[in-house]
Amino acid sequence: MSAQLDQVTANTDPDSQETKEWLDALAAVLEQEGPERAHYLMERLIDLARQSGSDIPFSANTAYVNTIPAHLEVHCPGNLEYEEKLRSWMRWNAMAMVVKANRVDGDLGGHLSSFASLANMLGIGFNHFWKAPSENHGGDLLYIQGHSSPGVYARAFLEGRLSEEQLTHYRREVDGKGLSSYPHPKLMPNFWQFPTVSMGLGPLMAIYQARFLKYLHARSIADTTDRKVWAFCGDGEMDEPESLGAIGMAAREKLDNLVIVVNCNLQRLDGPVRGNGKIIQELEADFRGAGWNVVKVIWGPGWDALLKQDKDGILRKVMMETLDGEYQNYKAKDGAYVRKHFFGKHPKLLEMVANMTDDDIWRLTRGGHDPHKIYAAFKVAQEHKGQPTVLLVKTIKGFGMGKHGEARNTAHNTKKLTDEAVREMRDRYSIPIPDDKLADIPFYKPADDAPEIKYLHERRAALGGYLPARRMQADEKLTVPPLSAFQNVLDATAEGREVSSTQTYVRILTTLLKDPSVGPRIVPVLVDESRTFGMEGLFRQVGIFNQQGQLYEPVDKDQVMYYREDKAGQILQEGINEAGGMSSWIAAATSYSTNNRVMIPFYTYYSMFGMQRIGDLVWAAADMRARGFLMGGTAGRTTLNGEGLQHEDGHSHLFAAAVPNCMPYDPTFGHELAVIIQDGMRRMVEKQEDVFYYITIMNENYPHPGIKPGQEEGILKGMYLLHEGDKKAKQRVQLIGSGTILRESIFAQELLLKDWNIAADVWSAPSLTLVARDGQDAERWNLVNPTKEQRVPYVTQLLKDTSGPIVATTDYMRAFAEQIRAFIPKDRTYRVLGTDGFGRSDTRAALREFFEVNRYYITVAALKSLAEEGKIDAKVVEQAVVKYGLNANKPNPVTQ
Repeated sequence: MSAQLDQVTANTDPDSQETKEWLDALAAVLEQEGPERAHYLMERLIDLARQSGSDIPFSANTAYVNTIPAHLEVHCPGNLEYEEKLRSWMRWNAMAMVVKANRVDGDLGGHLSSFASLANMLGIGFNHFWKAPSENHGGDLLYIQGHSSPGVYARAFLEGRLSEEQLTHYRREVDGKGLSSYPHPKLMPNFWQFPTVSMGLGPLMAIYQARFLKYLHARSIADTTDRKVWAFCGDGEMDEPESLGAIGMAAREKLDNLVIVVNCNLQRLDGPVRGNGKIIQELEADFRGAGWNVVKVIWGPGWDALLKQDKDGILRKVMMETLDGEYQNYKAKDGAYVRKHFFGKHPKLLEMVANMTDDDIWRLTRGGHDPHKIYAAFKVAQEHKGQPTVLLVKTIKGFGMGKHGEARNTAHNTKKLTDEAVREMRDRYSIPIPDDKLADIPFYKPADDAPEIKYLHERRAALGGYLPARRMQADEKLTVPPLSAFQNVLDATAEGREVSSTQTYVRILTTLLKDPSVGPRIVPVLVDESRTFGMEGLFRQVGIFNQQGQLYEPVDKDQVMYYREDKAGQILQEGINEAGGMSSWIAAATSYSTNNRVMIPFYTYYSMFGMQRIGDLVWAAADMRARGFLMGGTAGRTTLNGEGLQHEDGHSHLFAAAVPNCMPYDPTFGHELAVIIQDGMRRMVEKQEDVFYYITIMNENYPHPGIKPGQEEGILKGMYLLHEGDKKAKQRVQLIGSGTILRESIFAQELLLKDWNIAADVWSAPSLTLVARDGQDAERWNLVNPTKEQRVPYVTQLLKDTSGPIVATTDYMRAFAEQIRAFIPKDRTYRVLGTDGFGRSDTRAALREFFEVNRYYITVAALKSLAEEGKIDAKVVEQAVVKYGLNANKPNPVTQ
């Protein structure tokens, strides 16, 4: 080592003899006392220099070589001959699956290059590390790089878990025979554990999944001591903000049960990841700076001898200075090109390889394609304590595809191969398929008693069973408290008392936390808005989870509701971090599957910062068949007065409506909220249905009328008659509302009767989306069953025997209530008021006037509808406009 640095720094070192003495001393420490002692001494020296005023620059980077030196590698104990054959067969079947599909339909797509580059890593993991759930082990959790799914299917095919028919129907799922494009638990509920596309979500969710395992263990709900979370992602994927956004939390929480493997093939979809830089070095600095254990696997075994010869450090210097764009070029060409353009950068490097042929040079592999180096890195990651580990593994994109894709910019999108390319791949991997069968690209699977196949099964048996595999239901049974347990919010509020729906929600949550059956399984997830929602009382009641407990005395310790952190705390407090909160919620909401433990998460957040900010994660949760409650606080465009444009939500229910297994509700009163949450728990906990709930709650105080017998069914279906209008009035209208704007409909009922002698029936619509889905379901049934008894949508049944026009008003965009227009009785006028446009800051009254959803606009809308039906004179509408002071010349709020 000293000789290397002597040569490299000879021209700049003012005292090379002194330098040599220091380096010789360090070499002696390394040899006699080991790297830990040497590291300690260097840190002491650096610290002393800095304390003396020296400006020593910091670098989180190490040399561009393998972190684990060759002499410290633990070699793979498996039968590498068998494993190499198995990998070859998997590569072939993965290729056949994609190419066959695209010869049937060239638009089906698919990816060959990602699995080709990480086949060794997946093979080592499946054969030697990743445990399946068993009696003595909860199982490891795998976030598999999404584009590598064909290779995982190819392995399962050799294991006998997937059929040839399924492989033949890759990306053709409609008939129920095929395989999903990417890891999709929704579509393959027994197979995939987690969705990892959209890219970036895998590493983010894996971090919070690892933390949730610590949470379960700390609270004595499950023993997760020996379980690991492994997440595979591409180096291009690390550009997604979500990929790196939570690595600081992982280090802070000391998540040594987490391993992220970055497949550094240096290429993203269109070209190099860092053509002018070095992505491995960049990621090393990111992760090491954040406090991770970083292991680089860059060079294969052929380089070890060359590095050993590199006494003057020139090879290491060239390795460091060579750009990723150049490395990509080397692997897309041949050995002669590498000799000229890499080793040709210095005469001594050309001397170093003078006795090597061009083929020898070409066989100098990257570390990600060597089973021993992968095994050694995986073992370090498996055993490391006190930190999360990231493995930065250098590979070749499209490895094995030759000139048809290997290391080329087109590799990611290559899905069709010529017969010549197929033949070359067969020959490269010695696949026993004759020439006359090649055009069919047949799958290859040897007999079940072939030694390689028996070895494949033996390895998985030793690790507890097959992976990936997903549990669809939890074994345990929990009992949900009856609706009567929430009597304190089912009853009407006392005369003169006003509360918000958020306050009733907190009462419901408090009741659940005290329940002996489900209480310990409630997981409150908060994102630094607890006091906004009046939930700070939970701090002392159940505590905030922190693995270290509370090492300080909180500033508010003298208060009843002080900020209490606890090793066994029940609250997951994620700070100002909606994506992190959602990732924690997902971990809890899928715990029935990943941990065989039913957990009931309640994630409470500003609704405006919910669906639109975490929409991708909401779809991932839907894909994972999550079960739990998303609570959108301060919801609606006019309820959060004073906060302004980007705080006011008029569209989250439209986002929620798009997710098929999301059950969205916009309740107004405490009794509605209690019915919805209790029934949701019954469905998700007792019946273990794969649904989750989005419920909006508000911070506006008002009286609550309490439940009336028989209203439960209508609340759950999404609409029911709340107040029937005066039966003596000559004219009648129907007013529909939800959330806090329902109360404006109630006030409009009073105005219509008092000022115009018109009766109004008021309908509460806790879920216009569920009403619409019911109507769409009936409509579809009637379409394909024209000769059978035609179904009548629920909302049609409710309104068919009523009279007068119908006015629906919500605190959301008009499109929200427009969902049910098709199912309104055909002879009736249906008018919708909503809050389209940008939000803004003002009082609630001013905002409702601005968006034209207050009681006066509802009244005028009802009168205008009656006039259009010829029931009253249009002059009456004009009189109402004047009476209520509505500005007829006010611009449309959508344009403001």
